Amino acid sequence: MGTKIWTVQRGLNTKLHLAVYAHGLPVRALITAGTTADCTQAAPLNKGLDAQYLLADRGYDSNDIVNQVESQGAISVIAPRKNNKNLYTLRHRVENIFLNLKRWRGIATRYAKDTASFMAAVQIRCIALWVKIL
Repeated sequence: MGTKIWTVQRGLNTKLHLAVYAHGLPVRALITAGTTADCTQAAPLNKGLDAQYLLADRGYDSNDIVNQVESQGAISVIAPRKNNKNLYTLRHRVENIFLNLKRWRGIATRYAKDTASFMAAVQIRCIALWVKIL
């Protein structure tokens, strides 16, 4: 199965980074400061996940990430690379997860003032998404 990594910037100067299973369900979430480079979170997000493909947005386009993914036996599919555009179109599954998270008003408007509370809200919503299909 493939792993997709995506980021979105949220309020209070934070970014939410997600690793998403090939069927469009979140498997790992990280929150960083809004000024943190996306590419620094690829290793923690992908650690221990077995994937055939790594689909990521442009923030993860670095030679270090591509080399790491290829050394793990997976194929890196990042937006600017012209030979990967067909598989990259599957990114809509990751975008759908962010849409599902944003449907929960507490996440969309960032009611939680501290990072731990916001992360807890994200994790609860992710669990709800998994329970919905099980």
